[in-house]
Amino acid sequence: MRTWVNGTLLDRDAAVVSAFDHGMTVGDGAFETVKVLDGVPFALGRHLDRLARSAAGLGLAEIDKDQVRAACAAVCAQAPVGLHRLRITYTGGVAPLGSERGDSGPTLVVAIAPAIPAAETTTVAVVDWPRNERGALAGLKTTSYAENVIALAHAKGLGASEAVFADTRGRLSEGTGSNVFVVLAGELLTPALSTGCLNGITRQLLLEWSGAREAELPLAVLDDAEELFLTSSLRDVQAVAQIVGSRHARTLPGSPGPVTREAAAQFAKHSAEDPEP
Repeated sequence: MRTWVNGTLLDRDAAVVSAFDHGMTVGDGAFETVKVLDGVPFALGRHLDRLARSAAGLGLAEIDKDQVRAACAAVCAQAPVGLHRLRITYTGGVAPLGSERGDSGPTLVVAIAPAIPAAETTTVAVVDWPRNERGALAGLKTTSYAENVIALAHAKGLGASEAVFADTRGRLSEGTGSNVFVVLAGELLTPALSTGCLNGITRQLLLEWSGAREAELPLAVLDDAEELFLTSSLRDVQAVAQIVGSRHARTLPGSPGPVTREAAAQFAKHSAEDPEP
């Protein structure tokens, strides 16, 4: 399938950007990952709104949402039946070899690839590196992802599919590419945005659809949670059956539990009814 690069659909080998692109040299860019099912992107409007917020937070040029929608439509039109991952990347464009931005204008890349449905349950690892809730990139979805790459590789080495962070104050924050929900005393909770976690699209929708609420939660909540699950655009709602690699290591018997099952059912129902919630 071809990739959109700055207004042109290109074959895989030709879909390249400059070696001087600021997104490549210093990670100066924003991105979104969108679930596409049978050629139809889910919640694209919300993703574009967040892309615009991330770009603004980085100080990048304002995105042209109509252009990005056109690029997404052209790329998605190639997708056969099934589940796919749509990746929208927006960078500072060609720039000098340093932190200073250039004046060539932004780079827009939209690519698509097949995706594998997430398993019903998974294992997570708690990592020691904190999420900096006071950093310049807190709450933005940027291409500066090396910290997540390191944490995820560490988690994979422990047999987990995701790494979970606390913030600098020891509060539960998020995963490398997911939000975290816990059930405590029967109540469904998710870390507050003040912990530096990303305001995930699936997170947003579950807060609207499931009755969950935000809370500031200590990392130790992982020891007491009756249920635990992850959310993301491609995981939807994925129960956590085991925590490994830290003093919080434990098995959560009966996973997915009843609250997790109900949240998954609500998400599946509402998302099937409207691809643009």
